[in-house]
Amino acid sequence: MAHKLTDRRQAGKTTLQLPPFGFGTAHLGGMYQRVSGELAHATMAAAWDAGVRFYDSAPWYGRGLCEHRAGDFLIDMPRHEFIVTTKVGRYFKRPTSPSSFDKTPWGGGLAMEVVWDYGYGGVMRAYEQSLLRLGLDTVDALFIHDPEPGAHGEHHAARMRDMATGGIKALEELKASGQIKALGMGMNAAESLVNIAPLVPLDFCIVAMPYTLLDQGSLSTGMQRCIEEGISVVIGAPYASGILATGPIEGARYAYGFADEPTKARARAIQAVAARHGVSLQAAALQFPLAHPAVVSVIPGGVKPEEVTANARYVTEVIPVDFWAELKAEGLIVADAPVPTA
Repeated sequence: MAHKLTDRRQAGKTTLQLPPFGFGTAHLGGMYQRVSGELAHATMAAAWDAGVRFYDSAPWYGRGLCEHRAGDFLIDMPRHEFIVTTKVGRYFKRPTSPSSFDKTPWGGGLAMEVVWDYGYGGVMRAYEQSLLRLGLDTVDALFIHDPEPGAHGEHHAARMRDMATGGIKALEELKASGQIKALGMGMNAAESLVNIAPLVPLDFCIVAMPYTLLDQGSLSTGMQRCIEEGISVVIGAPYASGILATGPIEGARYAYGFADEPTKARARAIQAVAARHGVSLQAAALQFPLAHPAVVSVIPGGVKPEEVTANARYVTEVIPVDFWAELKAEGLIVADAPVPTA
């Protein structure tokens, strides 16, 4: 079904109420090239004018630049009118030689060196650094960011112990004191919903790739656990990191790399069904995950005003129920996946 941007869904068992559609600000950090302050401000303004009131950020995006760009706009907006979330697990220090510092993968980001720290002090330091960059004295929720083994190598076990003892204590104190309304975890891999999320008590999660129009492999595992545990889910990459926004074109991106031929073929088949029903691929991608009972919001990104304006239209586009039925009949989405209703 089409969604109203003024609707609200409860995050877990908390007082935090999220709209079904928000804006993921990661690209304002300069994934491939520097996003100017003027363009970032115009993009944020376009989101605001389209009715977006939920903005998600993180220190990692642009090595701090993303929070600067988002905060530059939000600092002048009425604080009670918007929701802003960010993440913990990293803070920054000045590198020895900023001029020669490797900013990979944020080519347009800041020359700031990451310090991983999921302990009590590290979480508090990351939180306070984020407040300074955003120019705000509150955020609505904090997510434990990138807890998966691939990000940590041999340090993974020790850092997860820090998270499960000191880090979660810091987050629970911030929540108990009213500084944040909810705490969560941001992750990329489907197995993390089963193997890592249970390490700490959570109100909600941001998941990137595990549940999209192209992949419902976590439906009966991690996503089902979220239902059973009362953990809400925000879908952080409803376009599967690109291909569901651009279509299966040459150079289309999937899972933060280039899409392989089987993935493009699947996207092409979904796009063909969409065309038969007069549905845009982008609208299907944004609205599909919102039918899942654990999902409270989708937060696609954007780096131009026209991209976020288009996304706001897609989430309100009317999609006939026959479209979803044909996708299931063709085996293009899992047969028992929840789908939007009229």
